[in-house]
Parts: sequence; C-alpha cells; structure tokens
Amino acid sequence: MLPSITAAKQLAAKLRAQLNTEGREIGHSKSLELVAVQFGYRDWNTFHAAIGNRPPNNWALGDHVSGHYLSQPFTAKIIAISMVRNGWFEMTLDLDEAVDVVTFDSFSNFRKRIRKIVGPQGTTLERTSDGQPHLVLAD
Repeated sequence: MLPSITAAKQLAAKLRAQLNTEGREIGHSKSLELVAVQFGYRDWNTFHAAIGNRPPNNWALGDHVSGHYLSQPFTAKIIAISMVRNGWFEMTLDLDEAVDVVTFDSFSNFRKRIRKIVGPQGTTLERTSDGQPHLVLAD
C-alpha cells in the first residue's frame, strides 16, 4: 500500500535525519528520491504521480471510520469526501449512533452527522477550549 504524499515526505525527513546523524549528509531532494526507490519507483516524480491526490489512510466514500468527536467516541460511514487542498479533505460522516456533544449535565445535544475538514494526521484544525481537535479519526 502506498503512503499519502504527506506520509512519504515525513519518511524522507526521517531518513534524512537518520543518515545525517550517521555522518552521511544528504539533501531533501535526495531523501525524497531514496524513499521513492524504496517503494519501487525510479524517482520522486513518478512516485508522487502514483500516489496522486488521494486521501490519507485510503479514506473513500462509503468507508467506515472511527475516532472521537468533541471527545466522544464514534463509528461512522463516510457519505461525502472532497479535497480542499493537498492533504486536507472535507468529509461528511454519518455516525452509526448519535453522540452527545454537550458536556453539561443539565441538557444534551446529539449529533448524527458531522461535516469537517480533516488534515493529513486525521484531525481538524478547530480545537476545543482544552486544546483538543474537534474531530480525531483513528488510523
């Protein structure tokens, strides 16, 4: 299985850092080329084209995902997905069971559908007051 472009670039950065600690300094471009070869491609451009602009973790319409929304665990079906920029996808999730998004004991607010923009790490940019992402998708 091919990684996302973001994951491939992270692999290249780790490879470069490791080689540099061993005294074998290489540039960023060379590390990208080495990662491409590790996946069986002749160069980074060919590898990049093979990866394409697909969602990370192979998210696809109709897939089931799990995670946390406003700290509440959920499982859901992806009912819409579109790329908004490289590595970032707007997703609409239909939750298998509605989750209560209110933390107060005096009332509840249940959600069955969520529409959020999710980044390469499976999280949203929006954060709760305690710094947690609104939506976190499990790997």
